[in-house]
Amino acid sequence: MSTSTMPYNQRTTLPPPPVPMRDANTACLPTSHTTKIIHQHQHPQQQQHHHSSSNTNQLSASDSRTHSLSTTNVAPTPCQRLSEMFRRSIAGSSIQSDSRENTYEEIYPGPDPKQAIMGSLVFCIHHKQGCTWSDELRKLKGHLNVCKHDATQCPNKCGAQIPRIMMTDHLQYTCTMRRTKCEFCQSEFSGAGLEEHAGTCGQEPIYCEAKCGQRVLRGRMTLHKSKDCTKRLRRCLHCNREFSADTLALHVNQCPRAPTVCPQRCEIGPIARADLESHLRDECKALAIACSFKEAGCRFKGPRHMLEAHLEANAASHLSLMVALSARQGQQIQMLKSAVSKLSINFTGTLLWKITDWSAKMAEAKGKDGLELVSPPFYTSQYGYKLQASMFLNGNGPGENTHVSVYIKVLPGEYDALLKWPFSHSITFTLFEQGSQSGQGGVAESFVPDPTWENFQRPSNEPDQLGFGFPRFISHELLYKRPFIKDDTVFLRVKVDPSKIVAV
Repeated sequence: MSTSTMPYNQRTTLPPPPVPMRDANTACLPTSHTTKIIHQHQHPQQQQHHHSSSNTNQLSASDSRTHSLSTTNVAPTPCQRLSEMFRRSIAGSSIQSDSRENTYEEIYPGPDPKQAIMGSLVFCIHHKQGCTWSDELRKLKGHLNVCKHDATQCPNKCGAQIPRIMMTDHLQYTCTMRRTKCEFCQSEFSGAGLEEHAGTCGQEPIYCEAKCGQRVLRGRMTLHKSKDCTKRLRRCLHCNREFSADTLALHVNQCPRAPTVCPQRCEIGPIARADLESHLRDECKALAIACSFKEAGCRFKGPRHMLEAHLEANAASHLSLMVALSARQGQQIQMLKSAVSKLSINFTGTLLWKITDWSAKMAEAKGKDGLELVSPPFYTSQYGYKLQASMFLNGNGPGENTHVSVYIKVLPGEYDALLKWPFSHSITFTLFEQGSQSGQGGVAESFVPDPTWENFQRPSNEPDQLGFGFPRFISHELLYKRPFIKDDTVFLRVKVDPSKIVAV
């Protein structure tokens, strides 16, 4: 038998393959989707031809395979059903000649895809907020009706969408339409009204604005600040200055304009505290005043009106007291001078003698014979020998008119009785050059006393004690040739050698 033939691409148009699903046994395409299978033939006569035996055999084989699939216990997968439909489409293309539309269920028979989707396992949309619910998709809507994390309309119709878990706090604290009472005045307000009332409630206790530390009802704050507050300003009645109420009493006790009574109970009435001192000094008649010669020894003390009579009657005695006071003060002055001189005495054993006005003194020495300059006395130690240097600017003895002569004298000291005599320390005289570039230069002469010399025996109280030294210490020519004189000043050092100190 002959069979009709047709190109494959002209005989049928296959539906697109199904979209892969998460579940291999369920389809996820919409139920409204349909697939068109259109059988197109090149010649209409070919629709009347019968299938050949070979096509019949193929159809029988296909039916047998379909039967074998339907009799199995396992439901065919979408891929298996698609392959089967493909084979049927090819085998029956020559038999079925009319064009018609096949539905999705005809092509993909099996479970309802909508039911499969609704049976999918999902989580709650608020799982990030902490909801742990997980179940089929069809149950999600019912869960959201009770989910504590899902937002619902506030029952007070304030317009807020609040999660159920926070609804209690919202209704109690933040809802603007809630009804609540002020905790201080017990008046009822809405939530928004309570917020406006919170800063104005007259029954709310607040701290005093003047910082006195007390808590006062807001409605009584004005009265408290004007009458009871310890920090309110009050004016002093005496000096007209303002002070806080808690410090006003202390100020009144010290106010310079506060009236006070004269401590002598005089006839004058209250006196300002600042004027009390001048009143007692100049005006108070009841005050007992001491005599103006009190320091001299007068012991009179009486009222002001008797003082003048006392001064007139005791002028002679006051004069005697002043003379005696002057004598005592003279003695005190001498004692002070002696103490000051002791403090200024040199006990180091070295004297640096500064001689100023050299030109005037030299001129005076040349015009007057025997003019001698003497230095301040100094000691070899605190309890040692007392010495004094002297200088003849125009020379003495062999050096007269040509040289400067220097000498040392041993003076009577306070501790001579404890010292060993004769004096035996070496003496060095040094006249310094001033402004020397190569170090401190000068002229130096020294000697060691001879124990037989009279000059170094224990001195007596005679004022003309002789000295010992160098009549030709430095010539006038050398003195002016080298820089010994600067700014009309000369420096002479007299040093006692400490290695020659004799122990007492």
